[in-house]
Amino acid sequence: MTSSPRGRLLRGAAGLLLAGAAHALTFSPGPLPDWALAATQVLMLAIAARATLYAPSARQAWARGWLFGFATYALGLYWIFISLHRYGDLSAPLSAAAVLALSAFLALFPATAAALARRYAPLSPDSPPSRILSGTLAWAAMWAAFEWLRAVLLTGFPWLNIGYAQVDGPIAGWAPLLGVHGMAFLSAFVAAAAASLWQPSKKAGPGPRHALAAGIALALAAAGWPLSRIDWSAPAGDPLNVRLVQGNIEQSQKFDPALLEQSLIRHLDLTAMPPAPGVPAPQLIILPETVLPLFQDQLDPRIWNTWRGVAAQRNTVIAMGVPLHDRVDGRDRYTNSVMGFDGDTPLEQLLAGNTAMRYDKRHLVPWGEYVPPGFHWFVDMLNIPLGDFDRGAPRQTPFAVGGQHLAFNICYEDLFGPDLLPALQPGPNGEPGATILVNVSNLGWFGDSWALRQHLQIGRLRTIETARPMLTSTNTGITAAIDARGRVAAQLAPLQAGVLPVAVQGMTGLTPYARFGDKTALALIGLALIAAVGSGRKTRRR
Repeated sequence: MTSSPRGRLLRGAAGLLLAGAAHALTFSPGPLPDWALAATQVLMLAIAARATLYAPSARQAWARGWLFGFATYALGLYWIFISLHRYGDLSAPLSAAAVLALSAFLALFPATAAALARRYAPLSPDSPPSRILSGTLAWAAMWAAFEWLRAVLLTGFPWLNIGYAQVDGPIAGWAPLLGVHGMAFLSAFVAAAAASLWQPSKKAGPGPRHALAAGIALALAAAGWPLSRIDWSAPAGDPLNVRLVQGNIEQSQKFDPALLEQSLIRHLDLTAMPPAPGVPAPQLIILPETVLPLFQDQLDPRIWNTWRGVAAQRNTVIAMGVPLHDRVDGRDRYTNSVMGFDGDTPLEQLLAGNTAMRYDKRHLVPWGEYVPPGFHWFVDMLNIPLGDFDRGAPRQTPFAVGGQHLAFNICYEDLFGPDLLPALQPGPNGEPGATILVNVSNLGWFGDSWALRQHLQIGRLRTIETARPMLTSTNTGITAAIDARGRVAAQLAPLQAGVLPVAVQGMTGLTPYARFGDKTALALIGLALIAAVGSGRKTRRR
């Protein structure tokens, strides 16, 4: 008995939704182990490639790509519901609707990529080897191109880029050359080539003619292993002894004025505590984003003097996340910043927010740090402290501590790899580029969710791209030290207050990605599109 067309359609849609949901599990360890992420992601993506490349029409390819993408984003970004409902006081139905609406929008990118690949490079079971190669290349290039568009359009939201699932796989060896978008192209090519081996019947089963694309894809993926053994950077100076602070202030309490003193005391205690026996005294103590939930000039000067006293007592530099208010060219300026100081920093500089070590966030969060035009009605529904901040300069001088140079980024800025690269270059006056990257975040908005582990995975890929270690200091987790090869050297458990003492070795030298950013990957993607689409046109004319 054959099933009805409607039944086949429903089963196909259900299969794509399940594959997309499984795909969402591959962007950080848990529930899947780290060693299974890369292979599982390629397998799930191969299902999407098979369903779209061999679709009867571009319209059906679009629908299938949208279903797969929608399931990926709806499950993979479920933690946005927590921030909207638990901490934003938005009703559960509206919070869920917001997550689904965002997922439906983000799914437009893979859907459009799939439709264009099907339109210009369709495949069939009897396609010749050259046609299979051009079709799989077109699908991979389209997918990667739209991943890049997702990272830049409307300020960008590149969370769950398919490259992040490959951090523990061989394709990660390409990160120092091509970055995350080049990795997305390679992983999509491997998935599409694997899909081309999957034939519906024994008569049209895979044979030598199907092996060309798969062989090339496998060779490119395997080349990542020797590439990962290359030393793209070299040690610079002596290791820096750092203490990372995780205050674990409940997000519902963080902006409560009545509990401000309690939060300050906890962070002061963690900062001032003596090092454990056998642990070197910290040369630098890093506290998370918005340790002070008010502007620096609103804090009692006596409290600033207490912080200066702690820095003097421990003979250390303190770097903390704090919103800053100052005046520039006669106007008020507000920034989400990191401010560094020691025991000798004048009180006047702390109150004015103009210390020598300062970083102002450059890539602001829509609706969180600035309100896009026409969306104030949505912000008014939320009980979340929001505002319009000013952006920092593209290149800001790294903090010089103990012979190392630390480039800070805040919150989700580490999603945008190109934004981190200017700090690695020498400054306009010849000052050294960064030897260590530092991310300070407050992920308390998302509870103990996948967001914490996904964010750590993103930081790991930034270190592989740049061959620089990264330190992450967060309010609720995951606070960690990542070495220049993307390995987590040490970390604190989430949702626990504590400190993490680490000795981090700064690195110097520029990877090809650090020199050229996304240009190389975009050129590769563009050439693959031109070659694949041109080959498809020649095949159709024959």
